[in-house]
Amino acid sequence: MVLAKGELAQIYQGLIYNFLYNNDINSIHILLNLYDIEIHMSNIYPKYRCIREIKKRINKVLFPRRNRQLVSNKVSMLIHEDIDRLELTLYLIGYKDGYYDNKWVNLLEDIAINNYSLEEVYGRKFLFHYDTSKKEVQKVIRDISHEIDVREDNTSRLNDFVYTYCEKVVKKKIYKLNSYIDKQLTIDYTTKRLDIREEGPMLSSKELNNIYKSILKTVKKNMISIYKEAYWFGINDRVLNRYS
Repeated sequence: MVLAKGELAQIYQGLIYNFLYNNDINSIHILLNLYDIEIHMSNIYPKYRCIREIKKRINKVLFPRRNRQLVSNKVSMLIHEDIDRLELTLYLIGYKDGYYDNKWVNLLEDIAINNYSLEEVYGRKFLFHYDTSKKEVQKVIRDISHEIDVREDNTSRLNDFVYTYCEKVVKKKIYKLNSYIDKQLTIDYTTKRLDIREEGPMLSSKELNNIYKSILKTVKKNMISIYKEAYWFGINDRVLNRYS
């Protein structure tokens, strides 16, 4: 049975929803298998770097709190799986969007043929995935990035996707952060008498709000970058698949 394009899109959306919001691992495996059947994915390498950037950002936002490292570590523990799921999802969406962008696929194919023999193209696992040293390739990457930015300014598709997810999944965990943080006791040896105190007071509503806003800002910025990177890989793989 051959599914219509609209029906297949609905299946994809359902699988993505179940993976993101219900943490259904089976859904992402099914989605990956369907993508592989449809577009023969070969170079899927999400880096899962967003959570590291979140920790750095929280440390800055909470300065000079003494327990800011403890807080950032706790945030990481609470939401890293949620952020990793989002990162993988945006990577797959970006890859598929790039794979079907015929304008840039055709242009990159022309560049590949001008730089490699057909035999070389046939035998390559990677095209310009990582090797972006050629000026014409660099220009294409800049132009693609600009086009994505313009499209995002007009549609807010990725921004809305990320915002909705963070509001539904991440926000509630951050605003309950105090209940997850164990009080840490420290001993101050600088005084003549033994001084035992709590490492830091409870996070205020303002601090919790600032933490969430910093997470949202960091996630939005990183997810756009991840989407663009995957988009580039999808374009490259489409060119290679034409010669496989």
